[in-house]
This record gives sequence, structure tokens and C-alpha cells, in this order.
Amino acid sequence: MQTLVKEQGILFRSYLKSPHIYSVCKRLSSSYGGPSDLDGGATSFGDGGNQETLRKLEGFRKRVENVCGILETGPWGTALENALSACGENSQTELVIGVLRRLKDVNAAVNYFRWAEKTTDRAHCPEAYNVLLMVMARSKNFDYLEQILEEMSVAGFGPSPSTSIELVVSCVRSQKLREAFNLIQTMRRFKFRPAFSAYTTLIGALSAVREPDRMLTLFHQMQELGYEVNVHLFTTLIRIFAMEGRVDAALSLLDEMKSNSFDADIVLYNVCIDCFGKVGKVDMAWKFFHEMKAQGLVPDDVTYTSMIGVLCKANRLDEAVDIFEQMDLNKKVPCAYAYNTMIMGYGMAGKFEEAYKLLERQKLKGCIPSVIAYNGILTCLGKKGKVDEALRVFEDMKKDAVPNLSTYNILIDMICKAGKLEAALEIRDAMTEAGLFPNVWTVNVMIDRLCKAHKLDQACSIFEGMDHKICTPDSFTFCALIDGLGRHGRVDDAYRLYEKMLDSDRIPDAIVYTTLIRNFFKVGRKEDGHKIYKEMVRRGISPDLTLLNTYMDCVFKAGEPEKGRALFKEIKSQGFIPDIRSYSILIHGLIKAGFAHETYELFYAMKEQGCVLDTLAYNTVIDGFCKSGKVNKAYQLLEEMKVKGHQPTVVTYGCVIDGLAKIDRLDEAYMLFEEAKSKGVDLNVVIYSSLIDGFGKVGRIDEAYLIMEELMQKGLTPNVYTWNCLLDALVKAEEIDEALVCFNSMKDLKCTPNNITYSILINGLCRVRKFNKAFVFWQEMQKQGLKPNIITYTTMISGLAKAGNLLEASGLFERFKANGGIPDPGCYNTMIEGLSMASKAMEAYTLFEETRLKGCNIYTKTCVILLDALHKAECLEQAAIVGAVLRETAKSQHASRSL
Repeated sequence: MQTLVKEQGILFRSYLKSPHIYSVCKRLSSSYGGPSDLDGGATSFGDGGNQETLRKLEGFRKRVENVCGILETGPWGTALENALSACGENSQTELVIGVLRRLKDVNAAVNYFRWAEKTTDRAHCPEAYNVLLMVMARSKNFDYLEQILEEMSVAGFGPSPSTSIELVVSCVRSQKLREAFNLIQTMRRFKFRPAFSAYTTLIGALSAVREPDRMLTLFHQMQELGYEVNVHLFTTLIRIFAMEGRVDAALSLLDEMKSNSFDADIVLYNVCIDCFGKVGKVDMAWKFFHEMKAQGLVPDDVTYTSMIGVLCKANRLDEAVDIFEQMDLNKKVPCAYAYNTMIMGYGMAGKFEEAYKLLERQKLKGCIPSVIAYNGILTCLGKKGKVDEALRVFEDMKKDAVPNLSTYNILIDMICKAGKLEAALEIRDAMTEAGLFPNVWTVNVMIDRLCKAHKLDQACSIFEGMDHKICTPDSFTFCALIDGLGRHGRVDDAYRLYEKMLDSDRIPDAIVYTTLIRNFFKVGRKEDGHKIYKEMVRRGISPDLTLLNTYMDCVFKAGEPEKGRALFKEIKSQGFIPDIRSYSILIHGLIKAGFAHETYELFYAMKEQGCVLDTLAYNTVIDGFCKSGKVNKAYQLLEEMKVKGHQPTVVTYGCVIDGLAKIDRLDEAYMLFEEAKSKGVDLNVVIYSSLIDGFGKVGRIDEAYLIMEELMQKGLTPNVYTWNCLLDALVKAEEIDEALVCFNSMKDLKCTPNNITYSILINGLCRVRKFNKAFVFWQEMQKQGLKPNIITYTTMISGLAKAGNLLEASGLFERFKANGGIPDPGCYNTMIEGLSMASKAMEAYTLFEETRLKGCNIYTKTCVILLDALHKAECLEQAAIVGAVLRETAKSQHASRSL
């Protein structure tokens, strides 16, 4: 063992495992209870022995304090090292450990650790390394962790169980769960065995923040290490996976548990019923309910209450009532929790009369309804907007229960939602009179609801009127108002409130930064949005996945696709696993930026990762496949979507219909169009326009007209794109008169033509040689302030030239070039021909030379017409040049034909 960490530690030698190290470690352990070299032999238990021991311990304590005092005098350096050397304390193992136990600063501890190692020229024992790790745990500074663990690994020992537990617990207490996870992975990388409790502590902490994938990784590591996992651990994992809607993973864990011969207990069944039910898997919850009875377990109050709650939430009220009656039938004393849940179920279904009857029934059974039951009814009345009835129930409840703070907050919440600020303030005053003081939640409700009701000034007024001695705004208060201001474009006010939050020693969380970033981007101030993110990083605030997803979405929408790609990579580098929203944002952003061809690769990466596609993700991927020409794949995904239980939306059908129409598979597109209608999908103008465009491009004008007629019969208004599709179809079919009729209908329906509309008509008129009419539309287009595109310019110039209107054609030609336009070869050739036929041979020749310099092709016909004009004008020198060009053109054409 010759090579080891030479830079900061000494070079470990082969005597690391020799009796010398063993004796050092033995001395260390003996100093805390056994024989030690401090006294040269066994400690006597007589009075003299005790006094001698106490004297030595006091001396040892003073030595430790002396070294610690030196270390606290200043930063580490030569002067401090000399002071340590001069104090005369030899760096015995016991002293090093004692000093490390007293130190709080990691840098000082590591420096002293290295100094002691260097001065004694001996490697530290395992206990010293463990104590140094404990310093890291206390200070929550793990900068040297990997280096120290590497040294321990090479030396052949690892952290003790208690040390590994303390390292993890330290991170958990400070909510640094990602650091705790990485810490365990680092220990595993060096082949160490983290303690059982280190794993279970972190799994428990991760369950509180719902990080099932990391929990599962730790769980599998425990199994690999041979730790005996129990039903409680399985229950914890199953609960979180089920709560996250990852049913397959939860069921897989349940099967694994059963295959390991563990018997599910009532706690696990109750968890499964509750969690699977809450994510909408009601039939599965029923299955667990019946299964537990089949296993001989008797459902308890928690089981029944959970099952009732699940059924009520799924709007299966009749079944909930049946199971409630089964439970209540054999109960001498009513279960208050079940009654509260059933009352809430009636309330959610809007059956308030039944809820009131159940309250009376509870009273008749000798159980006075609690404030929880009344609060449940008030909550449901608020959701149904029955404010007046809620106030009546509020008065009635005082006969049975004393309203609590939650009661008043529920009332204030619903009254604020109804926009009755004055009434909300009256309830707040009534609360004060009842001896209850509005808490921060009360204020948060009022501010949040007022912001959502677009009453920002009132929300700001309540915030400014808070008595900070009684009710201090919390992070939610600031966040709600910052978000409200930002969403309404008052981003500068939102930023000032953010600064006030910092001044009040509140630490903004990822939610605050998310709303600031989103709203700055929303108002077009992307640079400020980037600055907010940088400021968050500078302040040491860790982004969450929602923030990174939002930021990525913003930069894509701001036209920064490469930055968007970088942020997707950052999600992974931050230790997050991209979710379905991450992939949807990335794919959508790349499609908009013209990189639809990347959809295929990303789709399979997403599937391989195990992401479960939702409707939005399906729509995004289908759009990408259609835009990248993989329409068959898009069609397959549409069918898969139906099989998976996701109902295709108007967006889904729109993408596939448009994709099919663009590749002339119009019959299939129309069949899909009819399917969407039969399923009650509310089709929009975009889908109708796709079909009109598709039928028009292949010359099926009658069908395009029928689609337009159906569109109008549905009460939809064709937009400018729809009209342009139909006009383009008519122009290509040379139905120019019909196109002009459509143009007039378009204007009659108050749809303003755009530059594309005029360009289509001008091109069409020029094609049928109605140049003067085309010029009229050109002038109208100019009057409307619309800018022609290059095709319209060149078409109009060519048309005027062919019509013999050379003055207008030349003027337009020069303006086009002056505005940065680049004429195409057809435009040049038409102008040359027009000038030649108008006996302007030298002007035509000048343009001929310009055309050659631009590298544009000059047609044979153009050369012949120009040559004839030059001969007539007796411009023989120029004619000779044109003749030479004509001969070269003829030779090249002959050569190409020969090939």
C-alpha cells in the first residue's frame, strides 16, 4: 500500500495494519475506561486512584483547551503552526481526538488534522477520522468529505455506524436531502456500508417531500447490502409511489413484498386504500378493501373512513353511503371521523340537505358535531358559491360548536372570492371580537383571493396595513403578492416587494424566483429574467424542478433554443430526473425553433426513462412527428393515446389532420375529421383551414368550398389564413374571377386582407395576363401600409414589363433594389425583354451587363430579343458581346444534352 493521498495527507505506509497502529487504537479506547499508558497500568479504584485519574483528566482537558485556544487565534498559517509546535504538546492520538471533538470549524479541524499527521509522521487511527467526519456533520460542511472517505477506504476502514447516521441526520435536519443522498452514494462508491438507520432516516425524510425515485434507489441499496427490510419500509415506498400516481411501481413493490413472504398488515392496506383512491384508482382501492377482509383482517375506523373519502372524491356517493351505513350499523358510539367525511362527501356533491340531516342524526346518537364537521360544510358551500347559505350555517353552528380560526378563514376566503372586500373585513372584525386574532393565514387568504380577483390595490392595502408585531408576513404572503403583481404586468412593483422580503430577513424560495422569472419573460424583459436566475444562484438558493421547467419554457418562447437545451442538461446536472413536463417543454420548444426532427430521439429517451405520457405530452410529440414528416408515427401515437385512456383533444386531431393534409392523404384526413366530430370534439378554425388548404392544393376546389361552407354553418368565422388558403387554391386553378368574388366576401365579413392575400391575387392576375388589374391591387396594398414580399415584387415588375408599362416597371424595379431586394433571374430577363421591345436597346444592354455581374442566368430568348434591338439601334459593339454570350449559351446547352 505505497500510493495514497500525498498532497494533503502523509504517505501511508505498509505499517498501517501493523501492531503499531493496533496499539495506538488500543490506547485511544483504553483512555475512556480501560488500562491506559496515561497512568502506566491499571487504574486503582481506591481514593488515591480516583484522585490521580481526576488529576490526569483535568490535565488532559487543559491540554485540549490550550490547543483549541491557539487554533482560535487566527487563520491557519505558518505563525499558527509555529505556535502549536511551541506549546510543547505532542500530537498524541488522544489529544488530536479531544481537540477535534471541541472544534466547530471544518477548515480549522482539517488543517489541525493534517498538521498532527505531519508532525508525528503517523497515520491517524479510525477514531480520529470518524471524529473529523463528525465535525463535518456538526458544521454541515462536506467540502473535504470525499477526500477523507478516499483516505479511509485505502487505509482499509470506514465510517462507524454512528458517524454515518450523524452525517445523514445533519443533512436531514437542515433540509439538505439531495446532499444527504449524494453523501450515501459517495460512501457506497468507496465500498462503505452506511448504517441501517442512515438509510431509513433519509428514506423517511424523502417521503415527506415525495421523491420516490431516490427512495427506491436507497431501498434497493439496502437490499444489496443484506439489510432486512420490513413491512414498514415497503409501506412507506408504496404510499409515496401511489400518491405520485405511479401505480405500476407501487404494485410492483407490493408484489415484491409478498414474494418476500411479508404479510400485509392493516396499516399497509389502509395506506393502499387511501393513496390509490386519491389518485383516482377507486376500483383498486375497493380491491384492497375486500382483500384485507379475505385475509382475516377486520377493517377499522381508518379503513372505513378512508374508503368513504375515496368514494366521495370519485363522485360515487351511493357506494360511499352504503359503506358508511355498514359501519354505522354496528357502532354504539358514532365514529366522528366517518361522520365528518360523509358530511364532506354530501357537501362536495352539493347535497347539503343530506349533510344537514346527517348532522342531526349525529346529535340524536349523543355525539355533538364538531367544528370540523361544520367547517367541512362551509368549505363546500364556499366552493359552490353559496355565500349567503354559508353565513346562515355559520350562525347555526354556534349552538353546537365554537367557531375557530379555520372557520373564520374559510368564510373570509369565500367572501373574498365573491369580490366582497367590505364583508370580508367585517368577518375579520367579528373574529377579533370573538377573541381570535387574524393570523398570517387569514391575511394570506385575503391577499391571494384579491390578487386572483384582479384587485391588486386592495391586496397591497391589506399588506401595508399588517401589524407586524402581531402578524408577520411569511413567505407565502410575499409570494402571493409578488405573483399577483407580476401576472398583471407590474413586474417592477413585484421586484420591489421581493427586495422588501429580503430586507425583512425572509429567504425567498424557488417559488418566488419562479414567479419573478416567468413574469419578467412574459412582459418581454428576458434579460431581467436571466438576472433573477443568476441572483438566485448567487444567493445559494437551490432551484427546484418546477423552476427549471418554467425557466426552460420561458427561454424557448423568447427564441433562445440553445439556452433551452442547456437548461434541460442543467436539470440533470442539478440531480433532478426530467419529468414529463420537462420533455414536453423541450420538444415543443425545439419544434417551434425548427428542430422538429429531434422529436423521435427525445420521445424514445422519455419512454426509456419510464415517463408516463399525459395528454399534453402526447399532443406535443404528435405535433413534432407531424412537422418532421413522420405522420404514420403520429397516427400510431393517436391510437395509442386512446388505448391508454387519454381522450384526444382538438389539438391532437388538428396536428394529425394537418400532417395528413400536407402530404396529400386527404381522404384519411377527412375520415379523422369526421371521427373527431362524432366524438363531440369542438373543432376550431385551424382544423377547417388545414383541410381547405389540403383540398385546394390538389385542385379539389369543390370539397374545399364545402369545408368552408360547413365552417360558417358551425358559427365559426374564417380567419385571414383560411381565406388565403381558398384564394390560393382558386388562383392555382386559374379561377381568378371566383378568387376576386371570394376576396370581396372576405372584406364583407370584416376579415382584413394581409400582404399574403394581396400577393396571391397579384400573382394570379399576372398569370392570366391581367397586369393592369394586378397593378390596381398593388396600389391598394401600398395604401393599406402592407409590405410586398420578394415574389410579389418580381411578379409585379414582370407583369408591368410584359404589359408594356415600362415606366412603372422600371420605377418599381429600382425601388425594389433600393430597399435591399434581390431580383431573381426571371425578373431581370423580363425587364431586359421589355426594354428591348420598347426600343430602349442601351438601357436593356446596361441591365444585361448587371444581370451577368450578379451571376444570374440569361435566357436564350432574352438574348435574341436584345440582339435584335441592338442591331436596329446600330449598337454593333454591344450586339457582338450579346452574340458571343448567345453562342456560349447554345454550346453549353448542346453539351448538356449530349451528356
